[in-house]
Amino acid sequence: MDSPLPSRTPVPEGRQHATPDPRPGAPSRTLRIRAAGGWERFMRRSEMQPEDET
Repeated sequence: MDSPLPSRTPVPEGRQHATPDPRPGAPSRTLRIRAAGGWERFMRRSEMQPEDET
């Protein structure tokens, strides 16, 4: 059972797969991360500040 291994084809240097473009109208990953951070800050501030009771 002396079968040689298949030969490997050389691959181009650098990135193999490009990141997919977001759908039209969809926010980018960077924007979603920024929005999540802003939402966390907003929630923390709302927990610290007492609500005005009118």
